[in-house]
Amino acid sequence: MEIFIKIVQLLLSLSILVIFHEVGHFISARIFKTRVEKFYLFFNPWFSLFKFRKGETEYGVGWIPLGGYVKISGMIDESMDKEQMKQPPQPWEFRSKPAWQRLIIMLGGVTVNIILAILIYIVMLSAIGEQYLPNSEVKYGITVDSLAYQMGLRNGDKIISIDNKKVEDFASIPKIIILEEAKTVQVLRDGEKVDIRIPDGFISKLISQKTPEFISFRIPFEVGDFTKTSPAKIAGLKVNDRIIGINDSLLGYFDQFRAVIGKFKNKNVNVVVVRVRDTLKIPVPVPNEGLIGVYPKGPANYFNLKEKQYNLLTAIPAGFSKAYDGVGNYLKSIKLLFSQEKAYESVGGFISIGNIFPSTWDWQAFWSLTAFLSIMLAILNVLPIPALDGGHVMFLFYEIIFRRKPSDKFMEYAQYVGMAILFALLVFANGNDIIKLFR
Repeated sequence: MEIFIKIVQLLLSLSILVIFHEVGHFISARIFKTRVEKFYLFFNPWFSLFKFRKGETEYGVGWIPLGGYVKISGMIDESMDKEQMKQPPQPWEFRSKPAWQRLIIMLGGVTVNIILAILIYIVMLSAIGEQYLPNSEVKYGITVDSLAYQMGLRNGDKIISIDNKKVEDFASIPKIIILEEAKTVQVLRDGEKVDIRIPDGFISKLISQKTPEFISFRIPFEVGDFTKTSPAKIAGLKVNDRIIGINDSLLGYFDQFRAVIGKFKNKNVNVVVVRVRDTLKIPVPVPNEGLIGVYPKGPANYFNLKEKQYNLLTAIPAGFSKAYDGVGNYLKSIKLLFSQEKAYESVGGFISIGNIFPSTWDWQAFWSLTAFLSIMLAILNVLPIPALDGGHVMFLFYEIIFRRKPSDKFMEYAQYVGMAILFALLVFANGNDIIKLFR
């Protein structure tokens, strides 16, 4: 069921983005009185799932859910309609329009995708605002995985800055390290400031790791709830008890307890708890799983989350700012593919994109991810690869600068090359996904 929910969210999000992208081309074409022959969601080789005609345009839904298209008269595109291009140019055709009009038509899709992202951010900010954990609130320090440990971080460290620049949002720390290709991290360790130099090649490892828990916040271990068959509950632990140790070892934090309790599988231990003002030792049997069936209290019990509320007027500049940051961050991520060793292994296809959606339906997460994917779609489409919008834009700039059009035969071959490149990238990205499933 979780996989099904992810798939539905992915298809709905991509459908919205494709429709808006093609609407951008469609509206731009119609403004300049250019005929649009087809407007399709998904591709429809051989047959369509649904179609109807209104005016001069056929609207429909294809059966291959890999995108969509508008077929503009007099243009060499993925339809490869050579017969039309053999006929004399007509006034309503794309090829008959001035270069600046054709440029606007080709940029219409990516423009609408950026506008859509901005509008989503504006609506979300005005409706629900923003909430995040300030880095200054992480008063108990951090917990680290094995990769962060290799880097030099330790459990209990308090991150002060990255490359000597303070960090406001705790959750943004891994993103800043990766996208800014950080060199150092400054932490407070046992009351002293320590400068940690990030080892060479570490960013590549961080990009390619499967688990997202590079670092997390440390919390005390206060009992929030129990599993149904919790050995701890049966033994006498209660909600709000603060667990501070096992046997004679003091373990003040949840991560410390979790690291130690697994060593006592199939044994009895004395769990040391503070209850109101009393310190108790409660014998608890540890089952074969190495867990005693206790859920810790959530972070809201220990940290003050920062909230920002917006009205419609203040949400507008904030929405533009979030979209601007999103574009910048995605461009940085593309740069990493060329600057970091084996970063290409992190490139993913539909499985990777689907996995970023939550396994339960969450409209806030859905629209936030849709805004991100809208920016991603805009940037990828404007790359100077023939068959993409950016390829057409590249040739249009050539025409504007040198005052001559590339020949139709050249554009035809360029389209073939572009389609081959896109197909290879599609196979590579989705092949990476399949390989990751078996690692």
